[in-house]
Formats: sequence, structure tokens, C-alpha cells
Amino acid sequence: MAIYLSDPDDDLALNHDINVTPFIDVMLVLLIIFMVAAPLATVDVKVDLPVSTARPAPKPDKPVFLSIQADGRMLVGEREVTAATLGQAVETATAGNREQRVFLRADKAVPYEAIMQAMNGLRAVGYLQVALVGLEAQAR
Repeated sequence: MAIYLSDPDDDLALNHDINVTPFIDVMLVLLIIFMVAAPLATVDVKVDLPVSTARPAPKPDKPVFLSIQADGRMLVGEREVTAATLGQAVETATAGNREQRVFLRADKAVPYEAIMQAMNGLRAVGYLQVALVGLEAQAR
């Protein structure tokens, strides 16, 4: 038994479309939640790196040190160099041996960017064996 509110002979077209308005509303609410929560997920933490407790490796006979001082000056051994002359100075110190390890040491106050620029300068002239020098921890 069917209840007709209008004339049963009146052919109304069936609506086959899906109502997406509730779906869009839910998606917009989720978008707003993720937009608010995403900045909270990134944490800006200051890092004070610890001193290494690893056993030191045996030191070579004539190590080549690249030192970066707190004021930004770079020295290969005891000779001051610039970013432009870094490659030539290291090549002279290693007698052209690109397999020799270069020891990089930097003051605590040196920005990380300066250290990365020095490492990029070494890599640009073919020195891929770079060791970072740090303080050795005292045994407790």
C-alpha cells in the first residue's frame, strides 16, 4: 500500500545525485583542525650537544687540521686561509693526497653554517675524508 500525496499518475523524475554538502562540511572542519595542529607539531628546541665518550682513533703522523676560530677566521695548520684559498692550502698541506683525512675543528661559537661551508669547500676540491674534532669526555 502506497501513500501518494499528489496525483499517482504524475511522473516525478527521481533524483540520483548524492548530496555532498555534509561531506564538504566535514572536510572543511578537518582541514581547519590540521591547519591549527600542524604548527604545534614542530618544536623549536635548542640543542647543547654532548661530549663524545667514544675511544679516540689513533692519530696520524702528520694530521692536517682545518680550524675555524670564533671570529670566523680559518686556518690550515697554522696558516690563515680564506674560503677562496682553502682548497689550494689543503692540497699543499696534504701534498695532493685526496685520500688523506682532514681534521675539522671549530670553536663552540662558530655558526653551523660556517662549518658546512668549510666542509663544502673541502668537498669541492675532492677531499671527502673529513673528521670532526671534539673534546674527549673525562672517565667517571
